[in-house]
Amino acid sequence: MPATLHEHALFAGRPVLGGVHQLNPGIEPHAHDFLEIAVIGSGYGRHVTSQGEHPLRRGQVIVLRPGAWHGFLDCADLTVANCCLSAQALRTELAALYDIPMLRRMLWTDPVASGTHGVAVTTVDPVAAEEAIAEIGLLERDLGADQGRPGRVLGRLVTVLGVLADGRDPERETPESAIHPAVAATIARFEAAPAHPWRLDDLARAVNLDPAYLGRLFGRHVGLTPLGFLARLRAERAATLLAHSTLPAARVGAAVGWDDPTYFARRFRTLVGLTPTEYRRRSRSTAHTEFSASAESTRKSS
Repeated sequence: MPATLHEHALFAGRPVLGGVHQLNPGIEPHAHDFLEIAVIGSGYGRHVTSQGEHPLRRGQVIVLRPGAWHGFLDCADLTVANCCLSAQALRTELAALYDIPMLRRMLWTDPVASGTHGVAVTTVDPVAAEEAIAEIGLLERDLGADQGRPGRVLGRLVTVLGVLADGRDPERETPESAIHPAVAATIARFEAAPAHPWRLDDLARAVNLDPAYLGRLFGRHVGLTPLGFLARLRAERAATLLAHSTLPAARVGAAVGWDDPTYFARRFRTLVGLTPTEYRRRSRSTAHTEFSASAESTRKSS
């Protein structure tokens, strides 16, 4: 049953976590309360998410938003490089990444698109994948240094993201301009108060736009309607509360803006792929210990 990996147990107060692992036979399905990027190198295995099981290929890049879950099954010498970003840091010191169109699409737009359950799988060319894996290895080294290297860690992170963004197939990409100020202002309102009973008319009035036009802007820049984006944000916040608190599920729903427990359960399952009760049951406090043991075993086998 999927565990939940917690940034408070893994990140040691830093905004980034990274490592290169050799998987034999794999890692059991698990969720996160942080954002994860997994770059696939050589070897074999299957990827399981709420959308089913699929074979893994060299050059695939898997991005999971907080609250999403996945696993690696039946792996044989599968190289997986993980670069993980703190959800809290994405709202604070790493928030500037959202202002870079190519990174906004990779980290925010693709994984929150309708029906993805917070998981996006794309492909980069093999050379870019190997370069990204090598950089994540250097990131892991810098994170493990006796003396802190925050400047190098930030530099490695930007390099990894840049390599992956450049390595995407340009024929499958669409041009994207800088985010519209009205969209950015609306997202800031959502982030500051996700539980507020937001209405599209009120949001549009706050940025002096017609509601239909604000909706079109969101579709162009985010890939969702304004209220669709808000729902995804609420699901991510609810996942964190379910994993970290003992609040009853109904109170978790109310805390993020879904007062009706039945509606909360339905929306959460649609967006995350599990009911709130299932998500909480599968979140085990010992998850970080199991993850660390698994990571250590893969290092020894590599």
